[in-house]
Amino acid sequence: MNDRSTPPSDTRVPLRQVWPDEFVARYRAAGHWRGETLPGFLRERAERYADDLAVVSHDARWTYAQLWREAGRIGAGLLARGLRPGDRVVVQLGNTPEFISVVWGLFRAGLIPVYALPAHRITEIAHFARKAEASAYITVERHEGFDCRGLARELRAEVPAVREVVIVGEAEEFTALAALDGDPAALPADPDPQSVAFLQISGGSTGLSKLIPRTHDDYLYSFRASNEICGIGRDSAYMVALPAAHNFPMSSPGWLGALYAGARVVLSPGPGPDAAFPLIARERVTCVGLVPPLALLWADAAAKTPHDLSSLRVVQVGGAKLVPEAARRVVAGLGCTLQQVFGMAEGLVNYTRLDDAEELILNTQGRPISPDDEVLVVDDHGNPVPEGQTGYLLTRGPYTIRCYHNDEAANARSFTEDGYYRTGDVVQRLPGGYLVVQGRATDHINRAGEKISAEEIEDHLLAHPAVFDAAVVSIPDEYLGERSCAFIIPRGEKPRAPALKAWMRERGLAAFKVPDQIVFVDAFGTTAVGKVSRRELRAQLREKFLAGQQDA
Repeated sequence: MNDRSTPPSDTRVPLRQVWPDEFVARYRAAGHWRGETLPGFLRERAERYADDLAVVSHDARWTYAQLWREAGRIGAGLLARGLRPGDRVVVQLGNTPEFISVVWGLFRAGLIPVYALPAHRITEIAHFARKAEASAYITVERHEGFDCRGLARELRAEVPAVREVVIVGEAEEFTALAALDGDPAALPADPDPQSVAFLQISGGSTGLSKLIPRTHDDYLYSFRASNEICGIGRDSAYMVALPAAHNFPMSSPGWLGALYAGARVVLSPGPGPDAAFPLIARERVTCVGLVPPLALLWADAAAKTPHDLSSLRVVQVGGAKLVPEAARRVVAGLGCTLQQVFGMAEGLVNYTRLDDAEELILNTQGRPISPDDEVLVVDDHGNPVPEGQTGYLLTRGPYTIRCYHNDEAANARSFTEDGYYRTGDVVQRLPGGYLVVQGRATDHINRAGEKISAEEIEDHLLAHPAVFDAAVVSIPDEYLGERSCAFIIPRGEKPRAPALKAWMRERGLAAFKVPDQIVFVDAFGTTAVGKVSRRELRAQLREKFLAGQQDA
């Protein structure tokens, strides 16, 4: 039971993630939940492996002891600035050592990270801050040319409850991360293992992202068990090439799993071969997680690189489906074991095993982590389908959530009365529990692993004075997996597509949400637009486009 991180006098929506007592007893008896906490395990590793390297980047090398001390300084400094245990803090940082020290500083102070991605802009950041009822925002002075301090000013104006802003680098009127200072004695005791540790963001299948409360017990189990499946031990060097705040590079087994194992975390400043390959050679990286288009790019680049990639033992590919032919190209190009990963920030994670037959590794997205992961594949009426047939994926288990934070409507849609999470994925289950992902049940575009809501983008497009109506669909793409295509009925004179895209970016939207392609049409090709669901309309437009009936 876990609203203990919220003080009794707090008027905010409590943070909670509750499993029925019978499931709590089952997961404890099975050894899945061991009463560990995030600050507790790092303290133990810092004592046991004090002088071992924990975090490495292109320009920094931190030992476990240094990481622990830096986290304590940050945590104590935030409390000295007036934050109190239980406060929620939006964190928007790239793949730098400061990201990890800030997150652990929050854990040590009893504060709750709310993870944002570097690509997010004011639309998403303000939404996270409002939904989480955040008190603080931590970001960097500038990321890839974008001034995050300007975003911080917008955030303070839109969400006054965000009273503290901390900046990595030149802070101007805000608080510099380097200037934080406080009394380590003020840091609280370790939290309840069943309390909420942080708020992760969902893929945002309808509108803006939902917030996912994850507990110490459930999340620790997910990456501890992942370590065993993925072969992560003390001699491992795990590279974070994808954004470190993503669930995949965080916990599958991710940088959290690597630190739990006493291994090294290697932070690549960017996902491309130019940034990552020199670090792989220098640090003898053994494992990395990639999305399909990136894996294909790496596989092609490996043939021409002067850098030694021979240390790589396992390349994981997830975030979107890796089709069999692409899987063969990845194996041939990188010359190491491929591990397919299919999971979600809400919980369930599936892996192909390192010793699986080639057929399974190339053609499936793996099987669940846990023997207590309950998986149902059902038809339109909720009835289980026979093994081998396609249906909708439902799941519950020791690391799959039972509710979103502060979102009753989403909870009613997404969870059954008996606690199963409706993932929105269409899958086929094979003998042995292996899953083959067929697609999404919703209007959800999976662009290179970034989940985009068609509804959200349509809402933005409809705000443009020259747009009468808009429908956004996914189009298969060899490089991205899927790309977004916006069908637009103009109002009056047709706007230019580049100008419309620039207008979308100016609205403070993450760049990956701007439509990749815009197709102007006179009508949506049906006289019943007002009578059919948007989902059916999108399906019709997508089919016409793929059939070549629209001029792209």
